[in-house]
Amino acid sequence: MKHSLFGTMVIGSFIAACGSHESDAGHGGTTSAEPPTSVAIAAVTTDALYIVNGEDASISVVDPGAGTVLGTIALKNIAFPHHIYLSPDRSRLAVAVPGHDLSGGHGAASAPAGEHGGGHSGAAAPAGAVLLLDASTGATLASRRLDASNHNAAFSPDGRELWTAQLTDAGTVLVLDATTLATKQTIPVGKVPAEVTFTPDGKYAFVANGTSNDVTVIDVGTKAVVKTIPVDREPVGAWPGADGMMYVDCEVGKTIKAIDPKTLEVVRTYNLGFTPGYAAVPPSRTDELWLTDVDAGKVVFNKTTADAKVADIATGAGSHAIAFAPDGKTGFITNQLAGSFSIIDAATRKVKATIPVGKKPNGIVYRSK
Repeated sequence: MKHSLFGTMVIGSFIAACGSHESDAGHGGTTSAEPPTSVAIAAVTTDALYIVNGEDASISVVDPGAGTVLGTIALKNIAFPHHIYLSPDRSRLAVAVPGHDLSGGHGAASAPAGEHGGGHSGAAAPAGAVLLLDASTGATLASRRLDASNHNAAFSPDGRELWTAQLTDAGTVLVLDATTLATKQTIPVGKVPAEVTFTPDGKYAFVANGTSNDVTVIDVGTKAVVKTIPVDREPVGAWPGADGMMYVDCEVGKTIKAIDPKTLEVVRTYNLGFTPGYAAVPPSRTDELWLTDVDAGKVVFNKTTADAKVADIATGAGSHAIAFAPDGKTGFITNQLAGSFSIIDAATRKVKATIPVGKKPNGIVYRSK
């Protein structure tokens, strides 16, 4: 069962529990003083899926057609990597490391006391990290620890920057150089920001602020905040759809808010009745919104133009992130609690196969050769 986004994890207990696993980063322990790094594999020359296994601290590299694992990139000196992004030129991967397990809910490292069933005021937040990897081999190009936990690290549309949020009450977004990972700029946003994503046209960055229940919109070119958009309780990410809309998943509100990037207005609310994990629109079917139901282990298919469910299918326990093949005809779903991912035919809405990977797979990205 998915729990409240920002009110379930007792960070003090987390830190105490980690004390007995200091050398075991792959099982959620505190990390060593050594810098985050990776163990490279043989160069991948085919199309590939990269799936981040949180509990294993690894990345499964999978042939998306055959469903076979081509290799596993081990990640060292970190705990619980989360999301993964591909650079626009497909040469680099960016992996964010929150430093704690988010599979039972996106429990934030910091929240105001008394909010959402018990805050974490005064508790130390686990430090996050970013790894920059060669997309072909998984070799480390650069890595950096951060002062606070982070959900993702997304490449800017031109590939020159990495944007990542710091999950603190005084929320900030760090704009990093995408080669050196040096901080270029710090942008204040809302409280406890989670995911940073970009609009399909590349004009704006959207930041989902978990405890201020809003989305900060930042002009990518000027780095200026242009608007703050209220949404429902505990948004995690604003996911870009192939139809041009941004879809904000609000975990406690159990809704999706569709925001038009041209007007920066909420144009539609989808009332779900379940905890959403991710939202996506396939390029081949822009009339259809895919949603993961993490509680039931399903993918739910809604209309994009109305608050109306079309169908659903079971994938696996803890269904979460969604990726598509470039033509949009095939979808891929990570099942965190089942240790697998599912391959879905977009035309028929049928599961073609479910493939085991590592423990608690979360982030997923498709790279064309």
